[in-house]
Amino acid sequence: MATDMKNKLTIRGLKLWYGDFEALHGIDLDILAGKVTAFIGPSGCGKSTFLRCLNRMNDRIAGCRVEGDVLLEGNDIYAPDVDVVQLRTHIGMVFQKPNPFPKSIYENIAYAPRIHGMVQDGPDMDELVETALRKASIWDEVKDKLQQPGTALSGGQQQRLCIARTIAVQPDVILMDEPCSALDPIATAKIEELMDELKQEYTIVIVTHNMQQAARASDYTAYFYLGDLIEYGETSQIFTAPSNQRTEDYITGRFG
Repeated sequence: MATDMKNKLTIRGLKLWYGDFEALHGIDLDILAGKVTAFIGPSGCGKSTFLRCLNRMNDRIAGCRVEGDVLLEGNDIYAPDVDVVQLRTHIGMVFQKPNPFPKSIYENIAYAPRIHGMVQDGPDMDELVETALRKASIWDEVKDKLQQPGTALSGGQQQRLCIARTIAVQPDVILMDEPCSALDPIATAKIEELMDELKQEYTIVIVTHNMQQAARASDYTAYFYLGDLIEYGETSQIFTAPSNQRTEDYITGRFG
């Protein structure tokens, strides 16, 4: 249980370029353990780019270059000897569009733990699959159809399956890039409830366009604009008494 106010991720001087274009300008941010941190800001402001820096998803983009420090509990994730595949078991990611594997519900969960040699097939794997699905609040809906394809589920169920898949490798941090943007309000409410439960065990970082979602579901909020971190603080403070005029203009709808 993460009850103390310690940093899970420490970011210092983070800059990112796509070719000659500087998309992030020296971001400094501390992401606290056991909290939900939301990134808000207009489209193209750098929030998803920044999120992808936190588990090196930007490594896949040609011409992308990163400078600065991203520390996971004091360890530099950009150090030359870091195994990126292993890193992504510690810092998992849930994408905007649900992307279950074209496999059974059971295999969606079992695949990564098997690849990483965490658990052998059999009763231990059965238990791991059930635990992950329970933590993602979807076990009761799928327990009788574990051999059916994950792609046959509804959008909201698929997204919770993807969260269960992320949980299965026991990450420290779960990144969510607009996880509800393709979902209806009922499915969205389930994901928000789930985040509140999951922060008891995991540190969660969410990018959202939905201001109400950030206000409801996060403990801390960071406002990005044009590649700069404008303001960061407790969500209640950011939404009721922001210290920067640009934050207030965005939150009240006068801008962006």
